[in-house]
Amino acid sequence: MSESPVTVLGLGDMGTALARALLRAGHRTTVWNRTAAKAEALAAEGALTAATAGEAVAASPLVVVCLLDYDSVRQVLTPLADALSGKAVVNLTNGTPRQARELAAWAAGHGARYLDGGIMAVPPMIGTPAAFLLYSGSPTAFADHRAALDLFGESHHLGEDPGRAPLYDIALLSAMYGMFSGVLHAYALVRSDGVAAADVAPLVGRWLTAMSGAVDGYARQIDSGDHATGVASNLAMQSAAYRNFTSSARDQGISPELIAPIGHLMARRVADGHGHEGLSGLVELLGGGWPGASPVTNVPGQHN
Repeated sequence: MSESPVTVLGLGDMGTALARALLRAGHRTTVWNRTAAKAEALAAEGALTAATAGEAVAASPLVVVCLLDYDSVRQVLTPLADALSGKAVVNLTNGTPRQARELAAWAAGHGARYLDGGIMAVPPMIGTPAAFLLYSGSPTAFADHRAALDLFGESHHLGEDPGRAPLYDIALLSAMYGMFSGVLHAYALVRSDGVAAADVAPLVGRWLTAMSGAVDGYARQIDSGDHATGVASNLAMQSAAYRNFTSSARDQGISPELIAPIGHLMARRVADGHGHEGLSGLVELLGGGWPGASPVTNVPGQHN
């Protein structure tokens, strides 16, 4: 084990996958988990098991944290504040930009260099070309430990603001869950008519692949503020047709709740006089926009 020591706190499926990637590359890997039994398989593969989180932190200059949530991270790290001085702490726990900034400030106050991260992969993808990870925070921590971080997947440093990586993480996961919502609704719809989901799956995949080009197109329209130029299917037409989606669901005896919200937004945007635009115009109903814009605090129809 000639590579630099690394500690991994948290041995759920993802934490275990991260530790294995380090072990495969020859890093002296120390692991810790509240439930000690979860470390046994890694110990058999060469990992060093720590009896306490403090012992684990002391073992390495790089501490990778992958726990359930930020409350768990604080519960583990707060008693170890003094031991974190001089360490690089890479927190790969899913959370919010606000949580990341608060934890980064706390870590800096105790002499640690902090990176927040988002893992764009499921555990079996770790260490494969399909995985990529987003990082933000201390540029020196990223530069010093990039070789180890690259073992998890393709690394992207998004800048010094520690909230940027979780922002991107939540954004990408939001896109994923939006797609999955539509897929699940599609399968429920055909199943209601006695069709196996597997029978329609190839067509669903083909259609989603064909429509994936909209990702870049919508981004250009949103950034320019021009939602009308080059529109092939205007919002008025789509909104009128969308009634059939919810009506078909109800006729087939299934709930439209996974897909209903976008229908409400379409109708609102058309009522506001934007029926000539494309679907990208719905983003204007969500608030945000460029820095300084007012956030949306109440979403009409969110419980419909």
